[in-house]
Amino acid sequence: QVQLVESGGGLVQAGGSLRLSCVASGRTFTSYPMGWFRQAPGKEREFVATIKLTRTYYADSVKGRFTISMDIAKKTVNLQMNSLKPEDTAVYYCAARNGVGTWYTDYGRAGSYDYWGQGTQVTVSS
Repeated sequence: QVQLVESGGGLVQAGGSLRLSCVASGRTFTSYPMGWFRQAPGKEREFVATIKLTRTYYADSVKGRFTISMDIAKKTVNLQMNSLKPEDTAVYYCAARNGVGTWYTDYGRAGSYDYWGQGTQVTVSS
């Protein structure tokens, strides 16, 4: 079993920055893919970014503004969010997969991830 705990959310003005962190426990922190999703009120959970070692993918809406990174020694995945917009407001979730599998083709599908954190709120004011 894998446990994921997110931190770093909060309230920020438009144009500001936040850094989210996700600490994994319960298994060896290997090169299995991990990702970030978000869910705004009344909307479906949507893909934000994913990483496997140095390979990364981003949603078009965050490309150039967000950066995902992995620290294997600290068993942590980070999401640096810059130039934040009000439409980035959501609960952000960390997710992990049991293996690579079809990650290269379905990394954006929430149902393809096996473990989830409890979420952290990000609110961007205009």
